[in-house]
Order: sequence, then structure tokens, then C-alpha cells
Amino acid sequence: MDTTSKTLPLVDQAPATESFREAVLDGLRKPQKKIPSKFMYDERGSKLFDQICELEEYYPTRTEIGIMQDHVDAMVEAIGPRARLVELGSGSSLKTRILLDHLDDLVVYVPIDISRAHLVQAAEKIATDYPDTPVQPLCADYTSSFDLPEPPGPVARTVVYYPGSTVGNFRPEQARAFLGRIADGLDRDAGLLIGVDLKKDVDVLRAAYNDADGVTAAFNLNLLRRINRELDGNFDLDCFEHQGVWNEEEGCMESFLRSTTEQRVTVDGTLFSFDEGETIHMEYSYKYTLDEFAGLVGEAGFSVEQVWTDERDHFSVQYCTIDA
Repeated sequence: MDTTSKTLPLVDQAPATESFREAVLDGLRKPQKKIPSKFMYDERGSKLFDQICELEEYYPTRTEIGIMQDHVDAMVEAIGPRARLVELGSGSSLKTRILLDHLDDLVVYVPIDISRAHLVQAAEKIATDYPDTPVQPLCADYTSSFDLPEPPGPVARTVVYYPGSTVGNFRPEQARAFLGRIADGLDRDAGLLIGVDLKKDVDVLRAAYNDADGVTAAFNLNLLRRINRELDGNFDLDCFEHQGVWNEEEGCMESFLRSTTEQRVTVDGTLFSFDEGETIHMEYSYKYTLDEFAGLVGEAGFSVEQVWTDERDHFSVQYCTIDA
């Protein structure tokens, strides 16, 4: 097999740097400082997240892969023939390969990611490894509006693939609104194949988001590194530490960067003060019961048709259709 990567035309709808600047400055001005987690995924951040997915403590990735391997035939049957597969936040597209190995009549695969360099590299590798499947990489912030490229042939059904329980990074009301926008943009015969992390023993969750090797900490701290590089910041990464905390009331893990000292930081000419112990909120990771998630997607315009879980009920992959 020819292992030379193909060069693909990129559909570029990436947000301007100005949106990153505004999000950071606005977030650091809030009483509880926060930065949207979507900005973690620059090229280095995307690679660090790939490393997180391989950690022993981080159960979601290997559990979801196991579910997909065990039930891929049923998933392919639900997707149906002559489909367009649109993946949100494609990253390295590792799980997608399980589908692509079985979807032999796919019209086109459209990976969408905000990290341009990482997207291009992964999409070219997919195009090389699956030469009979057209690939249309789309660089965009999928949490905002975007336009899908024209498919290369007639499409029987569009299926949005959203793995990794990334939907948990939204607060529930935001998740409903986001999924509602997805539903509104699809035809009535479209589908949603989505990974959803389930509620479980809190010790399992705490270990997954506070790994012993410190990769999650490096992933979160990398956002400060990106601010320093792109927004003329002067964060001292040695003066912040990662914290992964379970919020029982909200039903989610939350990630923070905690200032270990009183300090001042400048970003794009704006001065910000940090007290010792003050935090920057980095990310939500909401967990659901099956009933809770069915209710959420139902309010967004979807119906859950099929659910596949692992033997411990740690994770689920769900196929949803649009309500008639």
C-alpha cells in the first residue's frame, strides 16, 4: 500500500484569532476566571489529548472503542447505505476508523475540527488509508454555525458522529441548545451517533481527570502556553497547578488551574491579578444516566433509537434520530 499522505483541499471556516483574544480577555475578567475549553485544542493540545486517551486511568476512550468494536455491525446498519458521515471534533479520528472499516459504500467522510494542522494531518492519513472514501476536512468551530461542503455524490442520509462524550463539556442547557442547532440543520431522515459518559463511582472519575503522569495537567497548562504565544501573555506556568474536582450537585467533573501564589499576569496589554489559590475554570465534563440523556436529547429534537454500553455501564454509544 502507498503510505504517502494525500494532499486534500481544506474547507477553512476557522474562527479568527480575534475570537480567541476576546474569549480569553472576557473570561479572565469574570469573578470566576474561565476560558472556553474548545481553545485547548491547538496542535500541541490536540496531541496531548491523544496522550490522555491512552492513559490507564482514562477509561472513556478504551471503553468507547470496545463498545464500538463489539457493536459496529449494528451501528453500520443504523447508519445505512450511501451515507455522509460528519464527525464533530474529529481529532485523530481513531474511533472513526472502526466505522470506516465497515462502511464500504460511504459517500463522503467530513471531519470537522478547530485545530487546522491536526485536522489536515489526520484527514490526509484517513484519505491515504481509505482511498475509496472521499474525505472533505472542514476546519471550523462546530459549536458555532458552519456550512457543510457539497458532497461528491448523492447522499441517502447524513449522520453526525460525535464521539468521546464531548457533549459533556457543555452545561446541560448549553448541550440542549447545541444539539437543537444540529437537529435544525439536518434533514428528517438524518441521524446522530454520539458517545455519552455515564455516572459511576466517583473515585474512578477523580482518577481519570487527575492522572498520575500529569498529562492532563500539561494539557490544561498548554492553554496558558498558547495565550503566551498568540496573545503576548506572560503566564508563568510553574505558578499554576491542575485540579480535577467532582461536583456532586451538578453531576460533573470540573477542571481548574489554581494559582499557587499571588501574582500579576499581562495578556494583550491587559493586566490581571491572581490571589494565591484563585482558579481559572477550564472545563466541564458532565456525566449522565441513560434516562437523563434521553430527556436532554428529546428536548433538543432527537429520539434515542439504540443504546450500546460496556459490561460495567461506564460509557454508552447512542444512535438518535430526529423527531418527526
